[in-house]
Amino acid sequence: MGIIEEKITRIGFILPQLPTAAGLYSPAIRSGNLVYTSGQLPLLDGKLVEPGGMGKVNEECKEDAANASKVAILNALSAIKSVTGTLDSIERIVKLTLYVASEQDFSSQHIVANGASSLLHKIFGERGSHARSAVGVAGLPLNASLEIELIAQCKFPVI
Repeated sequence: MGIIEEKITRIGFILPQLPTAAGLYSPAIRSGNLVYTSGQLPLLDGKLVEPGGMGKVNEECKEDAANASKVAILNALSAIKSVTGTLDSIERIVKLTLYVASEQDFSSQHIVANGASSLLHKIFGERGSHARSAVGVAGLPLNASLEIELIAQCKFPVI
């Protein structure tokens, strides 16, 4: 277990096994020194973590959705590890994009994104500071409440 995984454990989280892809895509790919993740849902032990139990986020369940975003970000980190072999290779989190299945009048997607952003900062410190987009959408795969994409700059050995 690397330094970053130990830190994840120390702050009370567990890096999950990489969820199985639900289609014909890779959970993460490398291009140069960047690793791009496919959209990661808040899956925990194969089940969706659902704020409000409905798949749509509203004002009443936005804090639960922020907690669900932490589950999705851990899945994204697991996808990065599948490409790099270790999270210790991450030099910087570059970009986080969060899609929130939102009820029509919900406009606090940024609050939901704060859950994932704060966890990245706890794990990586300043290297976890990132550009971010938080977007409300009508629906997501598997009727999930949210989906996260992550881009990380990584150090790879010179070949």
